[in-house]
Amino acid sequence: MHDEDVIHGDLTTSNMLLRCGPEDEVSELFLIDFGLSYISALPEDKGVDLYVLEKAFLSTHPHTEALFQRLLKSYAATSKKSSAVIKKLEEVRLRGRKRSMVG
Repeated sequence: MHDEDVIHGDLTTSNMLLRCGPEDEVSELFLIDFGLSYISALPEDKGVDLYVLEKAFLSTHPHTEALFQRLLKSYAATSKKSSAVIKKLEEVRLRGRKRSMVG
């Protein structure tokens, strides 16, 4: 999605559907509700998308830190533009922490 410069705009687990295959088949993940989506090539916008997803994991699904790290590893391995996006994700995280400290 991000390699095609599509920004979801509300990338949370509530906007995902998982179809589980039989025991020996792969499950499929579908993203839904693109009502807030837009097109952008900016790593900042993609980093914010990932930050929103990370916050959704942490607030809605306790003890999923390792799962999100696996997701980022997979993102880095499959996305052609991942290095700039993950760097921006780190910057967005820092801004989020400062905002929560200040109020």
